[in-house]
Amino acid sequence: MALSRPRVLQYGKMPLPQLDTELAQRYDVHILSQQADPDRFLAEHGAQFEYAVTSAAMGLPARVVHALPNLKFVSSFGVGFDSLDKDALLQRGARVGYTPGVLDDCVADLAFALLLDATRGLSESDRFVRRGDWSQGRFGIRTRASGKRLGIFGMGRIGSTVARRASGFDMEVAYHNRRPVEGSPHLYLPSLLELARWADILVITAAGGEGTRHLVNAEVLAALGPQGFLVNVARGSVVDEAALADALAHQRIAGAGLDVFEDEPHPLPALLALDNVVLAPHIASGTHETRRAMADLVLHNLDQFIATGRPAAEVPWSAAQ
Repeated sequence: MALSRPRVLQYGKMPLPQLDTELAQRYDVHILSQQADPDRFLAEHGAQFEYAVTSAAMGLPARVVHALPNLKFVSSFGVGFDSLDKDALLQRGARVGYTPGVLDDCVADLAFALLLDATRGLSESDRFVRRGDWSQGRFGIRTRASGKRLGIFGMGRIGSTVARRASGFDMEVAYHNRRPVEGSPHLYLPSLLELARWADILVITAAGGEGTRHLVNAEVLAALGPQGFLVNVARGSVVDEAALADALAHQRIAGAGLDVFEDEPHPLPALLALDNVVLAPHIASGTHETRRAMADLVLHNLDQFIATGRPAAEVPWSAAQ
């Protein structure tokens, strides 16, 4: 007699379609977003699920956690966990796995792509050529990236990878965290404001959530100054988007490169009209290689928790920590 497969509640379709297929092959999967009446489905069947799968983009709201009285583990696709309801999960005693490490290189690569685009005006120059403006005159002079002071807000895995990239551009690196990183060769500055004053280019790789909401505000942008650039590959919530749009429009900073926004997929309309900001649709981890590695870790976390009671990679605030 064949053993029954573990039942898994999948909150929605995953960012990598192959992962949907692989989850369905391994587990008895029910996708909540595809139910005719998700709330009724949870009320009738929620107690049957000990495992759930979601993504950092989708999150897992408290109402879903509360409807899963036997939830033991959530496997999340992504490195961010601010969209997972921490209080509800801790109250439930559920542990949470995520996918750190495997996306560090691609996020750092995109940070530098945005940095170079913002400082050299690549996207703007592309529009210049396509409009036929080149025949009317020269594009103009922009800013050299190499040799600049690079400030990193959030010297975790991704921030450290960005710092390594900076060495190839002969950049001086400083950073701000809640506390200094033991063994880091880089200058630690005790406040974000001091880091912004010091830096020519400020890269945000800090975690999202209420603890970092709008920490990059008008005061920080003013400290970065009219020759400074901002790059955000972390979470849109870290930046006061209205203050950023105003600073860009009035040249209180020179430019910005953004992969994340406060209300995705709806960047502030004021940003769309500006030439001195580069906008990307949250694609930092969007490579074949990285998304495959993230999918593998989602599966590995779930497999390992079911087999041993411990995932391979667990969020810092998980119930077991």
